[in-house]
Amino acid sequence: MSQTWVAFLRGINLASRNRVAMADLRRVFEDAGCSDVRTYINSGNVVFRKQAKDRKRLTRTLEKAIADELGVPAAVVLRTPAELRAVLDAHPFGKDTAKTHVSFLAEKPPSAAVAAVAAEEVAPDRIEVVGGEIFLYHPNGRQGTRVKTKMLEPLGVATDRNWRTVAKMVELADALE
Repeated sequence: MSQTWVAFLRGINLASRNRVAMADLRRVFEDAGCSDVRTYINSGNVVFRKQAKDRKRLTRTLEKAIADELGVPAAVVLRTPAELRAVLDAHPFGKDTAKTHVSFLAEKPPSAAVAAVAAEEVAPDRIEVVGGEIFLYHPNGRQGTRVKTKMLEPLGVATDRNWRTVAKMVELADALE
């Protein structure tokens, strides 16, 4: 029996780099044995069904297929619908989610790296690491943030989405369940 997965791809369709058409991305997932493949907007958000007991193996399979078929090196971060619903429930910054982003980590970060990031002075922005996600609050928007990519790198490979995209991916995943 297949299960529903959500894939967040890192590093595609960034300005003019690593351009990938979503129709091509859906085809690659289908060729890799996935079914009910759906994409959302043009930034590497994929919902699909596939039987897979080993998340790391599925991740490697998809990354290799994307690289081989599309010529683009893209990290794939997988979450289940239940894990994404838990992300929505864990929002640490109050009711207003308009300025929240979530960076999905490929692996749970080392505790020393989490402590180092927590010690960064980024006010009025905020950073909260919860499990395998980095919650980011940018009251002055992404362009005006004091949170720099370099300060998050010790946490590991991550790919960032705004709150609206996370909520939409939960909605799309729930429709497949």
